[in-house]
Formats: sequence, C-alpha cells, structure tokens
Amino acid sequence: MKLSEIATRLGGEIEGAGDPEIKGLAPLDEAGPGFLSFFSNPRYAGQLAETTASAVILGPEVEGPGCPIVRVPDAYLGFAQALELFYRPPELASGVDPGAHVAESAEIGEGAQIAAGVHIGPRVRIGANVKLHPGVVIYEEVLIGDDFTAHANVVIRERVRIGDRVRLAAGAVVGGEGFGYIPLPGGGVWNLRQIGTVEIGDDVEVGANATVDRAAIGVTRIASGAKLDNLVMIAHGCQIGNEALIAAQSGIAGSTRIGARVQMGGQVGVAGHLVVGDDVRLAADSGVSGHLAAGGTYAGYPAFEAPRWRRAMVLLRKLPELFLRVRALETKGKHKD
Repeated sequence: MKLSEIATRLGGEIEGAGDPEIKGLAPLDEAGPGFLSFFSNPRYAGQLAETTASAVILGPEVEGPGCPIVRVPDAYLGFAQALELFYRPPELASGVDPGAHVAESAEIGEGAQIAAGVHIGPRVRIGANVKLHPGVVIYEEVLIGDDFTAHANVVIRERVRIGDRVRLAAGAVVGGEGFGYIPLPGGGVWNLRQIGTVEIGDDVEVGANATVDRAAIGVTRIASGAKLDNLVMIAHGCQIGNEALIAAQSGIAGSTRIGARVQMGGQVGVAGHLVVGDDVRLAADSGVSGHLAAGGTYAGYPAFEAPRWRRAMVLLRKLPELFLRVRALETKGKHKD
C-alpha cells in the first residue's frame, strides 16, 4: 500500500518528498527499497543513518535519514500498528472439516472454522467465530466464548472456562494437573489429585508450549488482557492479574497472586503462596522468594529493589580486588603486632 495510506491508518504525518509503495516491513539493517522500518532505540542510531528503507516510522524530534518518514507520537507503537496492516493470518476452511470429531452434545456458534484432526468432547459449548487448527483437543464440559483461536495441538482439559477473543498458541495446555505430590513417611509418594479448574478472561493470549495448571481445589485464574509468552508455566491455584505480561520461560509456583499490569522478564521464577503487587516490574532471571510491594522494580536472586541490585552487582565484580586489599591490610597489621 502507499505510504500515505499507512500514515493515515497510523494517525501520523508524512515528512519528506514522495509517496512510495510499501510492500512489507523490515528491521533497519535489512530494509531495502519498498520496505518500511522504524527507529525507537538509540542504540540503533547507526543503522538509522545507513538504512536503505523506502520510509521509516519515527517519533517526535528524531531526525530522519533522508527518506520519507511517518511521524507519530510513539515509533514502537506505530510500528506495531503497521504490522497489523500487513499481517496475514493462516487460513482455515469455513465450517467443520469431515476429519474433525465433534461430540453430538457439543454446541458450536456460527462462523466456525474447525480443521481436520480436531477433537471436541461432550457437552462443550463454544461461541461464534471459533478457529481451531489441526490437532486441537478439547475435553468435556469446556465453555469458550466468541472469537476464540487455538493453534495446532492445543489441549484444553475438562471444565475449563475461557472468555472472548482468547488466543492459544501451538502446544499450549490449559487445565492440566499440577505438581502435587506428598512424600510418605514410610516411603512412596501420594499423588494429590487436582479437582479444581481454570478460568481465563477476555483478550488473554497464551504462548506456544505454555502450561496453565488446574487448581487442586477452586480456580486457577488468568484475568482479562493478560499475555503469557512461550514456555511460561502457571502452577495450580495461581491468580494472574489484568494485563499482566509474563515473558518466556518464567515459572510461577502454586497459589501465588500476581497483580494487575505486572511485567516479568524472561526466566523469572516466583515461589509459591506469595503476593506480587500491582504494577511490579521484574528483571529477567529474577528469583522471587518473598512478597513484593506494588509499583516497585525488582531484580536479582533473591529479588530486591533494582537500584540496590545494580549497586550490589558493581561491588560483586570488585570482590576479588577488595579481598586482596583486605588480606594485605590484615597481613600488614599482623607484622606491626
């Protein structure tokens, strides 16, 4: 599409001569003629200066590289919105493929697109415009809202409740049994049966091969707007707040409450039975072993306030030198004695 059309859709303004045809989007160092890119991180200033893109999305007060630019309030958000214009979702045929198995007691709304290899169990109720890719398995008595998408090999266990506009990436498992085992005094292990369920709110996204375990009793709950990355693990009985963002390979142990709008970097680990307050930010690889107050930014293991953690890491790198200096002072002191 023409750059002018993109600018209109983004609510931006074109600066510079020309209205090039844009056929796709690409990073600054890969974008050539016909491609649109963006710049928002100062570390890529060199790439901005050398890019051969036909146009670039820029935020306020950023000088362009000589090609036409689309000026928007937030360049990263503008680029995200531009991606929507070029996104082509995988296509599914309308209706229910003859190779799918749908139980007689299941109810499916209008506009369904259900591929071969899908299995839908008894007494399942699904809203309108569902998209189920090959290999999706939905156990009995699951309730799903409108505009639901499940990619290949998603598994949704019995009695799970899912809201509207939810997307599950390939291989996600919702409602599986959690890690509940009790070592017995005389030997052996008792398997603690998980008889609760999972409730997922509206506009939730769960990444590839992520798992959300059912509660032992009660409900594991993912509130509306939460986004879970690939390989995230949510244990039994957890409560994840509205619009929480949890990056890849993070794991949250059982019965922990994560507040609204919490942001977790990759590989964060959170112990069980804790409370992480609203608007908390956790740096990648942090380990949470205690409650965290709302609004803070934390890092490290065990996680504590990020500014203190950064200072501690500076001192940690100096420990060998400090050790030698202390030992030299001690030796000098002994000689005086």
